Amino acid sequence: MEKYLDINEDGYSIRCKYYAKDPKAVREIVLCTHGFGGNKENHSAQKFAERLTAKYKHDGVLCFDWPCHGTDARKKLSLAECLTYLDLAVHYAKDTMGAEYVDYYGTSFGGYLGLVYLKDHENPFRRIALRAPGIPMYQLMQNMLTAEDKKKLAKGKEVLVGFERKMKLDPSFLEELRENDVTACEYFDIADETIIVQGTADEKVPYDVVRQFAEDNVIEFVPVDGGSHIFTNPKHLDFAIHTILTFFAPEE
Repeated sequence: MEKYLDINEDGYSIRCKYYAKDPKAVREIVLCTHGFGGNKENHSAQKFAERLTAKYKHDGVLCFDWPCHGTDARKKLSLAECLTYLDLAVHYAKDTMGAEYVDYYGTSFGGYLGLVYLKDHENPFRRIALRAPGIPMYQLMQNMLTAEDKKKLAKGKEVLVGFERKMKLDPSFLEELRENDVTACEYFDIADETIIVQGTADEKVPYDVVRQFAEDNVIEFVPVDGGSHIFTNPKHLDFAIHTILTFFAPEE
């Protein structure tokens, strides 16, 4: 079963897609988050959700659009609002959907946001899987900007970025990224509950930076030989999903 729902709290409306084999039997929910410029409808999230709910009958998967992504109504991107969305989704899974446990699966920008959230909150997750997380997010965002974009931002103006959907950014967003450098933080407290999966041929997020981050925090790191950023090779995606499904196995 899959259905659409909205989390309407504190003036926000978070657009979600929920997967479950039997909603009444669900005891554990995975929050599945997409990368920058993506949305809750992405193919890899659907594939993951279908396999997880087929394998574990007590699990559900809640995907949602980050602010300014997918069908979200907001137009200007803010890191603070992204973190608010994640916090509201955590509480919705627990308080409204009645999940006994919540897991987190974040890809790229979603992986980075999960880490920023965890540095400022007590860990609410049983397990955390990060796929090609955008560890150096400030630099990654700089790489997306054109020379003209950078000139406008230097003058305090807004620019439009994105792929299928364009969103507004201003200098304050870049400053938020600069101030939230996850490499300056320690994540030893969540290391045992965390796994990182990344392709060795990732063309977007530097492989060596992510591997070093994992080593520095004693987090299990699983390389996918020859894998690109979005695992365009189906075998690479299947391996990543299988690895994460195994990691998310319910407690005996």
